[in-house]
Order: sequence, then C-alpha cells, then structure tokens
Amino acid sequence: MSDELAIETISISKIYGSGNTEVVAMRDASVQVRRGEVIALLGPSGSGKSTFLTAVGLINPPTSGQVRIGGTLVMDGPRAAVNLRSFRRRHIGYVFQKSNLIPFLSAIENVQIAMELNGMTSRAARTRAAELLDELGVGDRLDHSTAMLSGGQQQRVAVARALANHPSVILADEPTAALDSHRGRQVMELFRNVAREHGAGVIVVTHDQRTLEVFDAIYEMEDGVIHQQKRKVESATVPERG
Repeated sequence: MSDELAIETISISKIYGSGNTEVVAMRDASVQVRRGEVIALLGPSGSGKSTFLTAVGLINPPTSGQVRIGGTLVMDGPRAAVNLRSFRRRHIGYVFQKSNLIPFLSAIENVQIAMELNGMTSRAARTRAAELLDELGVGDRLDHSTAMLSGGQQQRVAVARALANHPSVILADEPTAALDSHRGRQVMELFRNVAREHGAGVIVVTHDQRTLEVFDAIYEMEDGVIHQQKRKVESATVPERG
C-alpha cells in the first residue's frame, strides 16, 4: 500500500441554518485514504454519509475544515482553493446507486463522452474507452445499448466512465443497492482491484455488510460524526501515476 494520500479530510463540518434552526449535518470528519486503498463508510440513513461524500467530491463544500486531494488543498472551509469544475473532471470519478448511463448512447459512447468533455479527441477517447471496458469484463458489449446490459454490466460501464480521465479519487454512493448479493460482491471486488491497479483512493458509501472484508479500512458515521472501526495492514504494488 502506498503511503501517498489520495484523499485527506481535516475536521470538515457542515452546518445548515443558524441559531434555533441550525442543523449540524457533519462534525469534524477526518479521514485519510491512501493511493491503492478502498474504504467503506457505513451508517444509517440521515447519518451524514452523503454530506461527507459530496464535500469530498467538491459538490457541496464544508462549512469548515479542509479537503485535500492528492496532497493539493482544494477546499478550505467553504472557500475553493482550485477551479472546482476543472479539478473534478481531472481528478475525481463518481459511481452512483444507479449507473446513470445515458440511455441513447452505447456502452462505449457512455465512457467516451467523459473524455471528450475533458478535451480528448474522439479517436483517442474511443480507444481508451474500449480498453477500459475490456479490462472491466464488458469488452464484448461495447456497442450494446444500456438497456441490453444487466445491472452488473451497467455498473461496470459506470466504473469505466469514472476511470476515464485517470482520476486519483473514486467516490461510490451505494453502488450495489440495486444488485443481488453475487453481483454486489463482484462490484465491491471490482473497486478493490481498481484501487490497486490504477493507484486511486476509493470511498464506498454502503449499507451492505456482506462484503466488508473487501475493504482496507471501515469507517462508521452516526449523527454526523465519523468513527474509524478498523484498518488492515497489508502491502500492495501501486503503479506510478503519469
């Protein structure tokens, strides 16, 4: 496991309203995710998990605290230290409960478009999209419409799309909620393999207690507070980032 941090949050909090209407959605959340590491964030609905994920994903800034991605300070409280839109596109990949694929595009086009929006030529984007889909086990479904893919296949396409721009961070929000236990485990193992092989830091928000041995670290969130439950000690070869 690399010692280089892909994600670091330092005492981030999120408060809505003020005075009698103040609601603390997240309080002093500090988490470290190394390159090549995949962590789980557990907790009941309303515990603040989505608030944390959107803060790390630079979508919903914290009220206070810092967010660092790959050693770069990106949020200092509510103040952005970088161009958020550009930084998200280059460094962060997202996978959601539903694959959120564009229904009128094929599998390869869903991955390709993410790179074209980031300035890559169509030919280069299509080549990389094909390579990613093949790596993730759906290389024989490149030109299939999303409606022709199973739920597990759709999530693999969504992971390929998240990887398209070589992100250092992947954030997944309940990615197995709509899958059976077998496909759910496949997707969780896929995140672990992606973390190792691509040198990304991965955070998975999940309610699924059946696959926790897949994760390198497990955090639990309750009433807006994050507690670390356990962290494995192991080594893994993490590729150099180009």
